[in-house]
Amino acid sequence: MDIGLHVANFSWPNTPQDTAGTLAEVARVADQGGMRSLHVMDHFFQLDQYIPAEEPMLEGYTTLGYVAGVTSQIQVGLLVGGVTYRYPGLLAKTITTLDVLSGGRAILGIGAGWYEREHLGLGVPFPSTAERFERLEETLQICLQMWSGNTGSFEGVHYQLAETLNQPPAVTQPHPPIMIGGGGEKKTLRLVAQYANASNLIEPSPEAVAHKLGVLRQHCDRLGTDYDAIHKTLLYVGQTLARGDTDAFVQEMADFAKVGVEGVMVMPSGDDPVGFAERAASVVPRLASL
Repeated sequence: MDIGLHVANFSWPNTPQDTAGTLAEVARVADQGGMRSLHVMDHFFQLDQYIPAEEPMLEGYTTLGYVAGVTSQIQVGLLVGGVTYRYPGLLAKTITTLDVLSGGRAILGIGAGWYEREHLGLGVPFPSTAERFERLEETLQICLQMWSGNTGSFEGVHYQLAETLNQPPAVTQPHPPIMIGGGGEKKTLRLVAQYANASNLIEPSPEAVAHKLGVLRQHCDRLGTDYDAIHKTLLYVGQTLARGDTDAFVQEMADFAKVGVEGVMVMPSGDDPVGFAERAASVVPRLASL
């Protein structure tokens, strides 16, 4: 099992004066400690069901560009991007640019989006759930077309592109990995099976994860895609690592590994994100043996 860092909170001491310095140090620790990836949230407001919306929140792709510039090995991506926030052609161009400038370390993390308050607050259209999933599928198709070298048109229900020109091409071939977040059994996991290289689940128990992965396998079987080629990851919401109990954390991950989880994302919490990153990096060898 591998481990990645998901930075979801920027309410650190001395922010905003030293946000860049703190983030750079967190990223360097993760990079040099052998962690697989560093992700940030894709939101404009902090999530008001957990933290006041007025707390600091950085724009995702600007942040990833900065992180890529202060690291050399770690993959970088959003966990996950909202499909409503960017036109698909511009999204593909953004990911390609990040991949080129990072030397092939970009991940396209994407989902249907959900946070209505920030949409309304900043004037971003917020379609129905059904339409957002339709737009998500068309966005995936557009990105794959732009990465295929096909410069022809795209005619969808929601998006029409006259020419899908994308130069320079991505460094990662055939394209940057696609991670789709969410565990919706009818739509989300079907999209993972059909289009993605990685999934990300938020489930509280190995039993719940096993059920979702079973559904994903069924979609793969029906579509004729390779279940084993999809990297199965978990966004960990427990507190054992935050408390410093690395032994208990590794045991928890062993239970998830038994049901097929191959990667875990952990979120720095508290006033010492650098210290959290150091604890996370310290378990890299032990997780790798699971």
